[in-house]
Amino acid sequence: MNTFLQVLTNGIMLGSLFAIVAVGLTLIFGIVKVVNFAHGEFLMVGMYLTYVLTTWMGIHPFATVILVAPALFLLGAVTQRFLIQPLMSADDDHIQIFATVGLSTALINLALLVFGADIASTPASGLRTPLQLGPVRLLSGQVAILVASIAVVVVLQFFLSRTQTGRAIRAVAQNRAAAQLMGINVNWIYILTFGIGAACVGVASVLIAPLYPTSSGIGTYFVLTAFVVVVLGGLGSIGGAFAGAMIIGLIDSFAGFYIGSDLREVAVFGVFLLILILKPSGLFSSRLNLSHVSP
Repeated sequence: MNTFLQVLTNGIMLGSLFAIVAVGLTLIFGIVKVVNFAHGEFLMVGMYLTYVLTTWMGIHPFATVILVAPALFLLGAVTQRFLIQPLMSADDDHIQIFATVGLSTALINLALLVFGADIASTPASGLRTPLQLGPVRLLSGQVAILVASIAVVVVLQFFLSRTQTGRAIRAVAQNRAAAQLMGINVNWIYILTFGIGAACVGVASVLIAPLYPTSSGIGTYFVLTAFVVVVLGGLGSIGGAFAGAMIIGLIDSFAGFYIGSDLREVAVFGVFLLILILKPSGLFSSRLNLSHVSP
């Protein structure tokens, strides 16, 4: 029984990690309708910023969020304004996707140029301290990720449903043309949303950096699973992304322990393919989509 509880806890912790990465991705897609293939590289940039601020300036990893999150917000806003927005009127929507792929490649090579191919380790500052909760053992940094992922989802849902700007974002998600007729600056909403989505990745990078080594390819590891989570939960669904992340985390944890660590991804992507076949819109899209957040 203790082993089962430990595997269950590991799955929840892993799911919370996937969730905090996936929330920004699903927010961007839900509003801007662009699949950001540079999302993982945004995470990588945030982790490198956390590493630099922590090792070179002696700041606690979590304290760097006050600088990393705004920096990622600016990166996302600039990306939308100067890379994606000029391509919004293009006849082929795939051009926007190709642009994010190009940005992804550019950021990876820039990281290699600046930091080299060596792995950078952000000081843990006590975040790898083991905690014993009854029969369950976990790290203090994992608990922080779980709490932060729940907080991010709650804050975003409140922002979208209870603020004037959030209602404007939902209006754009529902019908861009109608929102423009109502006087909403759609281009500004797109820039703001892309920035918020990137800022969410900034928060995720601050939480992940002390627990995982940073390299130019770190974003690929997380973003592949994040795409699975977003599709599983329903594209554009914040609550669905969180629920989907928990499902994927549990599948990964149980499959890794009871089937074999080398078959974890087989189980995860097998479930992913099954959901695509049975419910292509995702498990929670009809109930939790951004355009259906209750007023």
